Amino acid sequence: MGGPHAIKKMTRQEVQHLIDLIVSEMATAIGRPQVRCQCHSVLDDCCPDRLRGVLDAGATRVGVHAIGGAPEAVAMMIDHTLLKPDATRQQIEELCREAAQFKFATVCVNPTWVALCARLLGGSGVGVCSVVGFPLGATDADVKGYETRRVIFDGAREVDMVINIGALKSGDFRLVECDIEAVTTPCRESGVLSKVIIEAALLTDDEKITACTLAKAAGADYVKTSTGFGPGGATAADVALMRRVVGAEMGVKAAGGVRDLEGVKAMIAAGATRVGASAGVKIVKEARAETSAASAPAGY
Repeated sequence: MGGPHAIKKMTRQEVQHLIDLIVSEMATAIGRPQVRCQCHSVLDDCCPDRLRGVLDAGATRVGVHAIGGAPEAVAMMIDHTLLKPDATRQQIEELCREAAQFKFATVCVNPTWVALCARLLGGSGVGVCSVVGFPLGATDADVKGYETRRVIFDGAREVDMVINIGALKSGDFRLVECDIEAVTTPCRESGVLSKVIIEAALLTDDEKITACTLAKAAGADYVKTSTGFGPGGATAADVALMRRVVGAEMGVKAAGGVRDLEGVKAMIAAGATRVGASAGVKIVKEARAETSAASAPAGY
């Protein structure tokens, strides 16, 4: 069949390569006893070896804060997020003011607000992140490709896309890989970071492994846990599993339900190198209070 939505038929070698990748990652992820650690209740390599893996991945700015550090380090790993459908221009402008003040990594907004945010944040050092195929992931790959090119044109420097969840659960891995490549290719050509939202709460562990493997094969820069609009958000166990699958060369973004400093610390310890949060200001203020308390002279 032809047409604009047709997916190129895989060769036997391509099918076998994809199967080999997924089987290999599943074997790696499930090949050790699933022992829970006492400190974070995630899989057995979270602490202290999990933190070492994050540091090895180059996340020195966040690894320091996992055991205490400058509040600025926390802000620099947060995507300050407002994705509600009823968000107003005034709220988006306030989001940008907060991002510039607290020096968050990015603001994460719906596509309609990208040009405004890029204009407001120009020269601030804060990037603009937008979402594609959001929040369901159930649009065609070429539509996601257009969305990606448009938000890049408007000023986005990072793109968070939602995979075709139904295709993944149907076992149509070629479609899922092409779906991701429709976003990662224009991102790579433009020097823009790509993040792949797998919506972990809707997946089995095997499906999470497969989704992360496909994202890795498609050249994504990050995998991300959740949209924040699904039945559940980020968990330390999911982050640890995703980190194990993608290795040190990719980022892992925890998003959905991360509302305080302790939550951020748990995600970092599990392997996250970026956090999406609408409570970014509260989190940084908590980090500042913790730092002040730690540096106060004894008896005060």
